[in-house]
Amino acid sequence: METVEVTIERRSGQGKGPSRRSRVAGRVPAILYGPKRTTTSITVSAEEFERKIAHLEGSHLIRLLHAGGSDPDLHERMVLVREMQLHPVSGAVLHADFYEVDLTERLEVSVPLHFIGKPAGVVNGGILQPILREVHVECLPTEIPEFIEVDVSALDIHDAIHLSEITLPEGVTPIGDQAQTVVTVLPPTIEEKPVEAAPEAAAAVPTAEGAAPAAPAPEAGGAPPKKAEG
Repeated sequence: METVEVTIERRSGQGKGPSRRSRVAGRVPAILYGPKRTTTSITVSAEEFERKIAHLEGSHLIRLLHAGGSDPDLHERMVLVREMQLHPVSGAVLHADFYEVDLTERLEVSVPLHFIGKPAGVVNGGILQPILREVHVECLPTEIPEFIEVDVSALDIHDAIHLSEITLPEGVTPIGDQAQTVVTVLPPTIEEKPVEAAPEAAAAVPTAEGAAPAAPAPEAGGAPPKKAEG
């Protein structure tokens, strides 16, 4: 994996005020921390962050360079981005956490999965269903894969690929249940046709209790019934 380089500056002051001023000046406020160092406040050019880091997928090794190289505590530090806070509307990076790593010690990271090929089951009408989009692995910082390809071409309907069946680069060890399903092909969804309801019999209109039955209609061509003389 190619190492990304970004230039940083030490940031004075903590809290919302200094962070807001950094953003106004076109810089992303951030912190640098790790198991062998104290937490340090820094800033990165917002333009450089967007161009080099914001779009990265998964875990990438980043080399921090102090502007001018005059601060040995910050210069040439190897880190990973552990967290980015984004603006809910614009998507701009508001804050970042950099985690310093030891290049000689293995660590746990998440690596995205890329599914390649067209499954045989999809050709037959099935639906490719990824269960995992990334996997947790252990490796040296210099051996972090950019992504892991999973060939799904041979999958038929109801077939699946499990974590133990994924091919990983040398030196990279998967973490978690090896029987975990990574991706499968579901059977096609059949839509049931709506059943038309049978026409209901016309409801009889009840007569009021004690009411006289209606007089029969006169036959065709016949005279209407006579009125009772009274």
